Amino acid sequence: MANILVIGAGVGGATAAALLAKAGHAVTLLEAHVYPGGSAGTFYHKGYRFDAGATLAGGFHAGGPHDVVGRALGIDWPVQPAEPAWQIHLPDRTVTRWGEPARWHTEIARAFADAPHLDRALGFFRALENLSDAVWAFAARRPAWPPTSLADLVRTALALRPDTLIALPHLFETLSQWARRSGVTGQALQTFLDAQLLISAQTTATHASALFGAAALDLPRKGVNHVRGGIGQIAVQLVDAVRRFGGEVLFRQQVTRLEVQEGRVVAAHTNKGLRVACDVCIANLTPWNLAQLLGEATPAALARETRQRPAQWGAFVVHAGVEADDELTPVDHHQVIGDYAAPLGEGNSIFLSFNMPGDTTRAPAGHRTLTISTHTRAADWWALRNKPGGQAEYEARAAEYTERLLNLAERAVPGLRRRLRLVLPGTPVTYQFFTRRHLGGVGGFPMTSVFTARGPWTGLRNAWLVGDSIFPGQSTAGVTMGALRVVDEVLRALPRARVWRAGLNAYPDSG
Repeated sequence: MANILVIGAGVGGATAAALLAKAGHAVTLLEAHVYPGGSAGTFYHKGYRFDAGATLAGGFHAGGPHDVVGRALGIDWPVQPAEPAWQIHLPDRTVTRWGEPARWHTEIARAFADAPHLDRALGFFRALENLSDAVWAFAARRPAWPPTSLADLVRTALALRPDTLIALPHLFETLSQWARRSGVTGQALQTFLDAQLLISAQTTATHASALFGAAALDLPRKGVNHVRGGIGQIAVQLVDAVRRFGGEVLFRQQVTRLEVQEGRVVAAHTNKGLRVACDVCIANLTPWNLAQLLGEATPAALARETRQRPAQWGAFVVHAGVEADDELTPVDHHQVIGDYAAPLGEGNSIFLSFNMPGDTTRAPAGHRTLTISTHTRAADWWALRNKPGGQAEYEARAAEYTERLLNLAERAVPGLRRRLRLVLPGTPVTYQFFTRRHLGGVGGFPMTSVFTARGPWTGLRNAWLVGDSIFPGQSTAGVTMGALRVVDEVLRALPRARVWRAGLNAYPDSG
C-alpha cells in the first residue's frame, strides 16, 4: 500500500484520488477551498448556487469517461440530458444545436441554406461525426498519449484498430484546412465553426487540430448534460467516494511548499502547518502553480516550460439571479456572437447558461441562476490591477464588460434585464483569488495539434499532473480521461496494479 498525496479536489484530482483509494492505497486529498470542484465547482451566494466555471458536462454516454468512472466507483451521476444542447445566435441568424443527428442535419440545411456548396458542407459534418467516433473509440482504449517512453508508444500502438485509419488523412491538418477542402465556405458557417471551437478547444478553426476539433464539435451528439445541484456535484460525489474507500479529504489546506529529495516529492506542507508525507504525488494544478510549490527544486524542463508557454485564456463572467417563469427561454444555453467583423472573445462572443428548470437546489422559488461568460486576455486585467492607481480603471473596465455581456445576452433572451435580481461580475483576478490558478486562467491549452499536446509529466520521478493542463484538456470529460491515464501510470508503478486494473477496464472495445 502506497501513501498517495493528491493536491486539489477538482474533477481531475478527485477522480484520481477516488480510483486510487479504491485500489487500496492510502490517499490524502488536500483542497485549499471549502468545497471541491475548482473550475468545475458550484458556490453559494445570496440564495443562489452558481457554477464557478463549467456549466455543461459531457462524457456520461455509455463507455464515456464519466460513465466508466461512475461504474468503477458505484456512483449514480445526477445528470439530465440537455436537448437541444444550445442555440447559437449569429449576427444574422439563429442555429439550434441538436444532438440528434437527423434533426441536426436538417437544421444545418435550414440555417445555412445560403452557404455556397451546401451539399458538400453537409457531407463535411457527416464526415466529422465519423471521425469523432473514431477519435472517441481510440481514446476509450486509453492510449498513453502523448507518449513519454517506448512503453507508452507500445501502449498507444496497441490501442490502434482498423477504424482508426479514418484519422490518418487529418493527422497534420487543422479543422479549417479540412473544412475548406470539403467546400465549407461562407462567413456565417465559418464563424459558427470558430465560435463553437473557441468554447470547446480554446482556439478557432484556423488553429484547432482537425482530430480534436471533430471530437469537440460533435460533443452534443455524444450528449451534454445538466447536473442537478450544479456541476460541482461531480466533484462532491467523487470526494464522497474517496472517503467511502478509506481515503482522507482535508479542506482549507492550501499546499504552500513541496519537499523534494533526490528527484522525488516526499511531502507537502500546508498553510495550516500540516506536513503530509507521500510515496506518490498527483497535482491537480497548472504547470506554473506546480513550479511555484517546487521553488528551487523545479526541474529544468518544467521551469523552461513556465517561461516559454503562453498563458491560458481568462474569462470575464457575470453570475446573475433571474426572476423566471415558463416564458423566460425555451433553451437553457445560448452562444451569442455580436459582430462578424470583430474578433471573438472580449464580449463579442458570449455563452449563457441557465440552471436546469425545476432544480430548486440552485435558486429560490420562481428564480433561476444564469452564468454569462466571454474569453478574455487575463494579462490585460492584471496589468490594470497592478498598475499604480489603476484600481479605478480596473473597476471601470469590469463595469463596461458587464454591460457588454448583458446587452448581448438580451439578444438571446429578450427582456432579460428587467428580470435581473442579482448581478455578480468576475474577472480573471477574481478567478485567481478563488481558484489559485495562475493568472486566473481557464480551459486548458489550445488544442492545436495532437503532436504538441501536454502529457502529465512533471520532471519528477513520482509526481504527475492532472487537470485541464494535460491532454485532452478542456471539459470535465477531457479532465477525467486525463485522470484515468494518470491512474494507469501510477498503478503500473505500484504493487497490486495488475490485479486491480481489471476492475477499471470498463471501456467497450470497438475493435
